[in-house]
Amino acid sequence: MAVMSAAEEIHDVVDEQDRVIGRAPRGEVYARGLIHRCVFVRVRDAEGRTFVHRRTADKLLFPSLYDMFVGGVVGAGESYDEAALREAEEELGVSGLPRPEPVLKFLYDSGGVAGKWWSAVYEVRCELRVEPQVEEVAWHAFLTDEELTERLGDWEWVPDGMAAYERLREHGGE
Repeated sequence: MAVMSAAEEIHDVVDEQDRVIGRAPRGEVYARGLIHRCVFVRVRDAEGRTFVHRRTADKLLFPSLYDMFVGGVVGAGESYDEAALREAEEELGVSGLPRPEPVLKFLYDSGGVAGKWWSAVYEVRCELRVEPQVEEVAWHAFLTDEELTERLGDWEWVPDGMAAYERLREHGGE
């Protein structure tokens, strides 16, 4: 069986109201700037620290940038809730994670980089030992809110993650 590349993964294409209007491979979705769906999961450990990581250099979008969320694109026919759990377990390298809790959703505009995507933001507590997926995560640590705040101006962060972080703070989720 041939392994599918990330660019070949099939995703639902949605409209400005988040209604499914078709399907397309990820590469086409990005190239044509089609609206699709993503999940962002803020992971906190038993001490309340946030999982932060640097993306690998070979990611299709935002390679080698830092992120305070795990997550990714929602697959064709997959729900946001299913994608949030799947992506969190995959990226953290765990199984048996509690179901992430939905917090908010917004339409993110990448400013011409790869179109727009509906962004569902979740939170979950992970008390399991993480072994992040090496294909996704080049470096990781759990940071206190103070440590994270100190690094916001120093590190280069993924722009969609920063947008989700700002909305989460406005929502009262810090």
